Formats: sequence, structure tokens, C-alpha cells
Amino acid sequence: MIANLHIHAALREERTYLKKSYFSPPFKLADITENRREKWLHLMQMSSSPGILDGDQFHIKIELDENCHLQLHTQSYQRLFSMKKGASQLMEVFLEKGASFVYLPHPGVPQENSIFMTKNKIYLSEGCELIWGEIITCGRKLNGEIFKFSKYHAVTEVFMNNRLKIKENICLIPAETELQALGMLEGFTHQASLIFLKNDIDSASLIEKASAYLINEPDILFGITSAPESGLLVRLLGNKSEQLLDALKIIAKIFKDEF
Repeated sequence: MIANLHIHAALREERTYLKKSYFSPPFKLADITENRREKWLHLMQMSSSPGILDGDQFHIKIELDENCHLQLHTQSYQRLFSMKKGASQLMEVFLEKGASFVYLPHPGVPQENSIFMTKNKIYLSEGCELIWGEIITCGRKLNGEIFKFSKYHAVTEVFMNNRLKIKENICLIPAETELQALGMLEGFTHQASLIFLKNDIDSASLIEKASAYLINEPDILFGITSAPESGLLVRLLGNKSEQLLDALKIIAKIFKDEF
């Protein structure tokens, strides 16, 4: 299946609204903004499919006009079914001057023999703010499918004024690499990452606040470092999807208070 989702947000009276949208099956889109007076627009990306199937090709494009503020939510876990050829997804995000974007999707669950390639390209203009999260699991852990997938490859690129600033390249091939070995996941089964970019932040203070929370979370290994531009990069290792998702949401809230 070849499917597309296009979101274009604009500004009206200092509030962000959905100017234009287009989606083809299995994608659906819902406006879940509760407070119509706040500056943030909240949209939920939904799907009528149980997951991503062999041969699927998805393209998601998001455009934010100047000073727009959008948080894109997901409906459920992204399940990757057994495949022979593989599936792919391309997500492109374009932020005009002063725009803000938050994206904390549900974890990806690659089932046995699944093959998936996802590429994220994020283009930021001057004064933009970004919170971007990702969680990758070992598969259906309770079914005994721990790293039984064939390949999971995720590439995220962040451009600022058309110059590449951050590139994250995660390629997991269990048949070729011992993923739980030293230097890899080191005994953990799940990993999460978060990119936070904003001008003129107090990095030391935010690292202290986020670390104070994470240090009390059981069975989590974490690291926080400064980004190449004004911002922070966070990496988490754990064994439970919900725990990592909740952790990313809390960290994002700490960071979002700076918006």
C-alpha cells in the first residue's frame, strides 16, 4: 500500500489552525485540541490498518507557517508485521521562522521477520523550537519475540537553515549483531531518544531537572548531552515500552515549559 498524509498549519489571531490536510488510506487525522484559546494545535495521526505490512510505503509531510505551534500525537503502537521484501516510511517536517513542533510517537514494535526503513528529515528556520522523540522495542517481548525481526533502520536528519546539524542513524540487524552486548544495548531490550532544540536555553538547569527525575526511575540507563546547536539530546535504555514513553513525555514537559 502506498499512503500519504499531508498537514499544513497556519496562524490566525495568534492561534494555530489546520489550514489544509490530505490523507489516503489507511491514514486518518483528527483535531484533538481541547482548549481552543491556547496557541497550540493538537492533531492525532490515526490508521485504519492494524500495522505496517510487507510492501507498504508511507509518506508524511508536515508544514508549519511562521510562529505556528503544533503537537502531533499518535493513536497507538506502530506494529511491523512479518515481511519478505520490507516496508518504508518517509517523514518530512518543514518549520518556518518561529514555529514549534512536538512529536512523541508511540513505540515501534517490529515483529518476527519484519524489515523496516524509516527516514525523518526535519527542516528548521530561524527561531524554531523542536521536541522529537522515538522509541524502538525488541518486538513482542511477552510472546518471546526478542530481537526476532530481520532489520530495523531509522535515520533522522535535522537541518537548520538548510545545513545539516544533527544526524541519527540506527541500524539494527539481530542476525549480524549481538544487540544486547557491551557497547550496544548492554542487556536492555528497549531504547528511546529525544531531540530538543531551542535558542538561548539554560542547558545546565534543564539537564539537572531531567536527571533528577530519571535517576529515580528504576531499571533505566540514561544520558543527556548538549546538541550541536542550542538544545539537548537524550538517550534512554530500558525494558518496558510504557515506562520509556512516560519518561519521554515527562522530560518533554520539562523542556516544553521553556517554549
